[in-house]
Amino acid sequence: MAVQTTPAPGRITFSQVAIALQTLSLFFQSVTAGMLLSSSHGYLLHEVGSRVMYGASMLYVLAAILAWRPGGGSPRPILHATGFLVLASAQVALGVAHVPTFHVPLGIVMFALSVLALAGTVRTTRAAAAA
Repeated sequence: MAVQTTPAPGRITFSQVAIALQTLSLFFQSVTAGMLLSSSHGYLLHEVGSRVMYGASMLYVLAAILAWRPGGGSPRPILHATGFLVLASAQVALGVAHVPTFHVPLGIVMFALSVLALAGTVRTTRAAAAA
C-alpha cells in the first residue's frame, strides 16, 4: 500500500537542495567561463566547476528517485532530472571537444532550465505552506 508523503510546510527538501546546488554550480560555470578570457586561473576553475556541476546533476537524479520512492508519486521529476543529466553529459562532451559554438548556448539553456526547476520547487513548497 502506497502512502503519499509530503514534507512539512516550510521545510527544505533534499530535492530542493540538489536543484539549488545544481543552479549554483551552473552560475559558477558562467562566471569561470568569463574568467577564461581574462585570467590564467580561469581554465582550472572552469574544469573543477564542470566536475561539480556534473556531480550536482547526478545528485539531482538521486534526489528525484528518493523523493519518488517513499510516496509512490509521479515519476516526472525523475524524467526531468535524467534529461538534465543527459544535457550535462552533452555539455561536458562539447567542452572537452572544444566546440564553443554549441557549448556556450547549451550552458545558457541549462542554467535557464535549472532556474525554472528551482523556482518550481520553491513555488510548490510555498503553496503547500499556504494550504
